[in-house]
Amino acid sequence: MCKKDTTQLVCIAEFFALNGKEQELLAVLHSLMGPTHKEPGCLRYELNQDCDDPRRITFVEKWKDRDAFDQHCATSYIKNFFDHVRPTFVERFEVKLYWEVLS
Repeated sequence: MCKKDTTQLVCIAEFFALNGKEQELLAVLHSLMGPTHKEPGCLRYELNQDCDDPRRITFVEKWKDRDAFDQHCATSYIKNFFDHVRPTFVERFEVKLYWEVLS
């Protein structure tokens, strides 16, 4: 059986920009990186844009534990993004949480 790291949490947050809003969404999401990188539980917070579909923008995140992720979600800048900014730029989104499967 494969071993899993069930302490650290991996998050894949995928956003699909409204047509014509790709660059604006990318800029807004990029602005979240600085403060997030300073959070004590943040191990990885990487922003990516799909090579074939620039409307698809994805964060690959890794957190020390579930509590660190929950604290991140409760920050004012993340809440502001989801509550107020996201509807202006995002057609749809999906956030999935994973345990890392170890080698």
